Amino acid sequence: MTERRSDRWASIASSVLLHGSLIGLLAVGWNWKKPPKPEPIIPAIDATVVDSKTLTAIPSTRRTPPEPQPKPPEPLPEPTPEPEPPKPSPDEIAVEKQQAEDARIAEEKRDADEKRQADERAEIQRLEQAEQERKVREAADAKKREEEKKLADQKRQEDLRRLADEKRKAEEQRQENERQAELQKSLEAEERVNALRSSSAMTSWLAQIAGRIQRAWIKPPSAKAGVDCMLLVTQVPGGEVVSARVASCNGDQAVRESIEAAAYRASPLPPPPDPAMFDRNLEIRFIPSD
Repeated sequence: MTERRSDRWASIASSVLLHGSLIGLLAVGWNWKKPPKPEPIIPAIDATVVDSKTLTAIPSTRRTPPEPQPKPPEPLPEPTPEPEPPKPSPDEIAVEKQQAEDARIAEEKRDADEKRQADERAEIQRLEQAEQERKVREAADAKKREEEKKLADQKRQEDLRRLADEKRKAEEQRQENERQAELQKSLEAEERVNALRSSSAMTSWLAQIAGRIQRAWIKPPSAKAGVDCMLLVTQVPGGEVVSARVASCNGDQAVRESIEAAAYRASPLPPPPDPAMFDRNLEIRFIPSD
């Protein structure tokens, strides 16, 4: 089937319109992304309107001429350089310098405040650590003092116990010495008393006492000849009789009572010739003469 000439020109026109539309879309997209720029000048298409009847009257040949190549799209115009911003005025420069100086001063003040706060925190931490170390030292010192006091108390208690033991032993030794001395003196005194009591002086003194009691005796009517009784007399220093009792007697009760009464009437008894011979308890044999 042979392509008609009218169809070929219609295809050319459609191709030109399509390329023009694409160029327009590209221009719109570029203008959307960039600031408004002068619209590009699209070249006019040189075309002649041909009637379909005329196209039919033109004789067709079997040889189809080559299709004309579409014109390449013209390059987009270079973007117009933006105008340089106006230079700041001296007042604006002064304001900017003052703002920069204020910002620098504020930055230095902020840095100084941060450093001061950091120093204060470090100082507080140092003081807290020093306080903690002080408390630890004080606790250690208190514990050491407590231990030293405890040891001192223990030593003092041991010294007191040792001194008490020494004092007790010394007292016991003193008392023992005194007992020994007293015992020695008692033995010596007893030996002396025994010697005196076995002497003629003791016999003479007891005879004086017996004679004094016999002189104070009032003989009862029931008394018979040959009265022989043992009289137990207790005296105090000075010879006063505090007790008199007949232990054994060959007389009746009246004789016993009369002898005891005679001992009280004979008080005070005559003193011994030697004070060492004094004896509280005396045994007097009462044998009155008829």
